[in-house]
Amino acid sequence: MSFVDGVVSVLPQPLREIAFRHHELIKFAIVGATTFVIDGGIFYALKWTVLAEKPVTAKIISGVIAVIASYVLNREWSFKNRGGREKHHEALLFFVVSGIGVILSNIPLWISSYVLDLRQPDVSFTVENVADFVSAFVIGNLLQMAFRFWAMRRWVFPDEMSEIVEEFEELLEEERLDRS
Repeated sequence: MSFVDGVVSVLPQPLREIAFRHHELIKFAIVGATTFVIDGGIFYALKWTVLAEKPVTAKIISGVIAVIASYVLNREWSFKNRGGREKHHEALLFFVVSGIGVILSNIPLWISSYVLDLRQPDVSFTVENVADFVSAFVIGNLLQMAFRFWAMRRWVFPDEMSEIVEEFEELLEEERLDRS
């Protein structure tokens, strides 16, 4: 029994049924929370030191490192019962989807930093960092999370058995119609 299964098993019955039905989403969210901590820690370590003048560069570097951790965790845990593609093909799709996610997550930070000019000396250190956090880690991560969950299930880790069953059912229906 996994950690998530253990937690879900102690939930009240109505919540337990919902949690079991959405177990991939729950695991995806836990991986997201883990990579959020990785991303945030690296971003602020870079932004407050060697990349103080380049917040978008710091975010891209932290985002890439978080995406690598995300691939390993999602492949081995969140979507371990999906897929069937060759690993190199799956990894390529994962990193393409995640690259699009990194771009999506950086758009609000770019707007905050360069369109709204919420940078020092125009604003205080506190305002800059609150704006960076809200734009990069709240708005940006929500954008990329929604896109990535949909794209991961659709293209990277598809439920190939469901697709095979659907194709088989379509063939059976065609065969039944041909006999009629």
